Amino acid sequence: MRTNSSVLAAMLLLEGDADALICGLVGRYRHHLEKIQDIIGPADGVKKLTSMSVLVLDSATLFITDSYVQEEPEAEDIAEIVRLCADEVRWFGVEPKAALLSHSNFGSHDSRSSRKMQQALKIVRTNLPELEIDGEMHADLALDATLRTLRFPDSGLAGAANLLVMPNQDAANIAFNMLKVLGDGITIGPVLVGAAGSAHIVTPSITVRGLLNMTALASVRAR
Repeated sequence: MRTNSSVLAAMLLLEGDADALICGLVGRYRHHLEKIQDIIGPADGVKKLTSMSVLVLDSATLFITDSYVQEEPEAEDIAEIVRLCADEVRWFGVEPKAALLSHSNFGSHDSRSSRKMQQALKIVRTNLPELEIDGEMHADLALDATLRTLRFPDSGLAGAANLLVMPNQDAANIAFNMLKVLGDGITIGPVLVGAAGSAHIVTPSITVRGLLNMTALASVRAR
């Protein structure tokens, strides 16, 4: 254990000798995640951990999930991701407006992926009727309220979405990294969501500013 810093940090957090944990500067994300899952585990009422990446742009602040943890989440997993990340968005002082993204626009394509997002929407609306959410939809409709209103005036989402829920890890990771480069904004994360303690896994490419942001977030969340 003494030779594995992530295991040592997780044990310190578990025993209450540390308030927060940040790892991931060296090694693969998945290896660090396995240690946190095994030692710290999910919080009460959480089935699976997830991740959320935050992008602060001049035009908007976007929360994108899940780019690192769940590779191919099922409908029930997507619904839990929405619940956990909506709470996390509120912690940032922002009211979540969630969009379930897809290659399909409100049933325009009949595929396993689109049906999964449709089923996830039903689950979320049943369990969280107060949450503003709609889908499945294209990314442009999620971000452009005028376009969405013109094409789908009965949409249950008002204004631009800020919580972008992707159908799988590939879509989330690609979308986040494209927006990060093209948008030239401030990134925060990835934020590990659903753990029983304030534990987060960064990536080796994180900047000094990004690491400071994550340290501040982890410290405040530990209180």
